[in-house]
Amino acid sequence: MTQDSPDFWTKSAQQFQQNVGQSWINAFQAFQNMDIGGAKAGAVPAADPTPAISFSPEKLQQLQQQYLLDVADLWAKGLQGGPLTAPADKRFQSKAWAENPMAAFSAAAYLLNSRALLGMADAAETDAKTRARIRFAVEQVAAATAPSNFLAFNAEAQQKALETKGESIAHGVQNLLHDLRQGHVSMTDESVFEVGKNVATTEGAVVFENELFQLIEYKPLTDKVYEKPFLLIPPCINKFYILDLQPDNSLIRYAVAQGHRTFVVSWCNPDASLAHKTWDDYVEHAAIKAIAVIQEITGAKSINSLGFCVGGTILASAIAVLAARGQKPVASATLLTSLLDFTDTGILDVFIDESFVKYREQELGKGGLMKGQDLASTFSFLRPNDLVWNYVVGNYLKGETPPAFDLLYWNSDATNLPGPFYAWYLRNTYLENNLAKPEGLVMCGEKVNFRSLDLPVYLYGSREDHIVPIGGAYASTQLLPGNKRFVMGASGHIAGVINPPSKNKRSYWTREDGELPPRHAQWLAGATEHPGSWWTDWSAWLSQQAGKQIAAPKNYGSGTGKTKAKYQPIEPAPGRYVKVKA
Repeated sequence: MTQDSPDFWTKSAQQFQQNVGQSWINAFQAFQNMDIGGAKAGAVPAADPTPAISFSPEKLQQLQQQYLLDVADLWAKGLQGGPLTAPADKRFQSKAWAENPMAAFSAAAYLLNSRALLGMADAAETDAKTRARIRFAVEQVAAATAPSNFLAFNAEAQQKALETKGESIAHGVQNLLHDLRQGHVSMTDESVFEVGKNVATTEGAVVFENELFQLIEYKPLTDKVYEKPFLLIPPCINKFYILDLQPDNSLIRYAVAQGHRTFVVSWCNPDASLAHKTWDDYVEHAAIKAIAVIQEITGAKSINSLGFCVGGTILASAIAVLAARGQKPVASATLLTSLLDFTDTGILDVFIDESFVKYREQELGKGGLMKGQDLASTFSFLRPNDLVWNYVVGNYLKGETPPAFDLLYWNSDATNLPGPFYAWYLRNTYLENNLAKPEGLVMCGEKVNFRSLDLPVYLYGSREDHIVPIGGAYASTQLLPGNKRFVMGASGHIAGVINPPSKNKRSYWTREDGELPPRHAQWLAGATEHPGSWWTDWSAWLSQQAGKQIAAPKNYGSGTGKTKAKYQPIEPAPGRYVKVKA
C-alpha cells in the first residue's frame, strides 16, 4: 500500500484513534513502573487510596473533535501528495525528514497524538498534584516514543548511515558500548576535561579538611582585599567547580578579582564510611565549621557568604543555628537559586508524598547512600528531550561524539549523598516545609527560625529554572526579615547563574524601588530588564557589605595583622575530594 492509496490514509486515521487510547493506558502503566531516583514508584507502599479521576464529557468531546479535525487535515495533505508542513519541533527540522514522505508523516502523526494525550492529561478532573503526575507520565512516554529515537524511523540518521556507508552506525555502537561501561549517557566529550588541569584551575590551596569537606583558600589577584572574607558553599549534590569551570566563566575567580579574600567548601563524595551522616552533620561540621575556620585564619569578626542551590539552604540553616546560639558571625548572605520556603517546588513535587518519603526513610533513613547517578538521572528526566533523548539520538543513531562542553562535563560528574541526610531533607523541606515555620524544627540542638535572620541578603532566581522555580526562589523575600535585594536572571538553573560579564549574554531584572510584594509576578510587573550579566549588580552589592580594604595576605592560611598562621596549606587547589568519583 503506497502513500497515494486512499486505503493507506484511511487506515492511518483509524490507527491514530487506536494509538491515542492505547498510549493513554501506557502512560498510566509507565508512571506506576517509573524509576524515581532509583526507586520504582510502584514499589512505594500506598499511604492513600487511589485518587479519583474523571473527565468532563464536554471536554472530551472538544478534544475528540479537535483530534478528528487534525487527523482529517493530515489525511487531506497526504492525499494531495505534496510535502507536509515542517513541524516546529527541532527533533524533526532537518531536510531529511521533510524530503522523506513517510518520515514526515510519522513525525506529524506522533506530534498529533502527543498533543491529544497532553490535552487529555490537562482535562483530567482530579486534584492538582494528581493531574501534574498524569501530565509528567504522559510527557515521559511521549518523549520516549518519538520516532526520532529509533533508527527505523529516523530519516536523518538513516541518511547519515547511507552517506557514511555505515560508519555512523558502527560509531554509534561504539558509543553505546562506551556509555554502558561508564554507566551513563555521554552529554559531552568527557576525555577532553580533567579537574585541576582545564577545569577548576583558579590558583589556591586546601587549608583545612575533615571527613565532610575541604576548605580551599584562593590566591589574591589584587594588592588589597576587603577585610571581611568571603565563603562560597556550593550544592553538595554536585562538585564545587561549577563555580570554577574555566577562567573566563569562573564565579570564584571573578570574586577574587574583585578583591574578596575567597574561600570555598569542596564537599566530599561520600562512600560507605559516611553513609550514616545527617543533615545536622553537614550544617554543624561543614558549614558552621568552615565559618569558624575562616574567622580563625583571617582574624575577622564576621564574614560574607554565598550559597548555591541546596548549598544556600545549608548556609541559611547554619546561620539560623548560630543565631539561636546568640552568634552572628555572618555579615551578609547571597542565595543563588535556593529554596527556603518549599511551597513552590515545581515539577519535583510530582515525586513527593508521604508514601514516597516513608519508603526512602525505611530504605536510607538509618544508613546507606543515595547514589549520585540516580539523582543525576532523575534531574535529567525532568527535561527528557534535551537531557536524555537528544544524546541517545546523537550518540547512538548518528554515531556522533558530543562536543566538549565544560558545564555538561560537570553535570556528568555525579556525587553521592548519605541516606539519612537525604531522607531528612525530603521530609523536612519538600514534604513538610518545616524550614519556613517559625521554630518549626530543631537543628543541631537548636530551634531555628529563619524569620529572625535580619542580615542583608542578596537573592537570585533564574527565570526558566526547572529545579528551583522562580516563584520558589522569590519566596525567600517574604520569609527573611532583613535588608533584601532580589534579582532575576534569564535562562535556567545553571546557565542563568554561570553568566559572566565578559560574555555579554542574556539579561537580568531588578526593581530599584526596593518593593518586594507577596508574589513574584507582582515584583516583575515593576522590574526593569538590563542586558548582560547579573554578576556586576551582585559585585556592587557585595562590595558594600565587605568593609574597608587591607593588604592582601602573602601566604595561604595566614592571618592579617598579628594573627598567627594556625592553618598550613595541605595541598594545592582543587584538592583531592573533588576528584573522587561516585
